[in-house]
Amino acid sequence: MLKFVNTDVVFQEIPDEVTLAINLSNCPCRCPGCHSKFLWADKGEELNESVIDSFVAEFGQDITCLSLMGGDAEPDSVDNLAVYIRTTYPQFKIGWYTGRTVISSQINKENFDYIKVGPYIAHLGPLKNPKTNQRLYKLHHETREMEDITSRFWKK
Repeated sequence: MLKFVNTDVVFQEIPDEVTLAINLSNCPCRCPGCHSKFLWADKGEELNESVIDSFVAEFGQDITCLSLMGGDAEPDSVDNLAVYIRTTYPQFKIGWYTGRTVISSQINKENFDYIKVGPYIAHLGPLKNPKTNQRLYKLHHETREMEDITSRFWKK
C-alpha cells in the first residue's frame, strides 16, 4: 500500500508547472546524503483515489501538476494512481520521481507527463547542478519520445 507523509505546492520541481508534490514513504533506495530520510520509514497515511480526490478539491484551483515523489517499493501502485489521475482529472499534468536509474517495467510511461530518474549522489548534486546524474524527462505522447529537460534547471 502506498503511503504519503506530506504534500507541498512547489514551483521548481517541474518547469512551467505549479506542482503538488506528494511525498511517498517506504523508500527502498536510501541514497547516501538523502535530504528526505524521513521518507525511508514505512509510515504515513494511505494514498488512494479518495485521497487524490481530496487533494484536487483542496488544491485544484492552485496547481497544474500532481507529482508522486517516490513509490519505488510499489511502482505498480504508482502507475495505477497515474491512470486514475489521467482519466479523472485530465486537466493536470502528472509527474513521478524514481530514485532508480531505470524506469520500472511496471510503469507505463504513457501515464505520465514528466519522469525524474536517478538516485541522489551528493558529490554530483541535484538537478540544478550540471554534473548531476539525475535526469528529468518530459514525455511527448504524440511521438512517444522522452525529452531530457534537465538542462532547464541550470543557470546560464
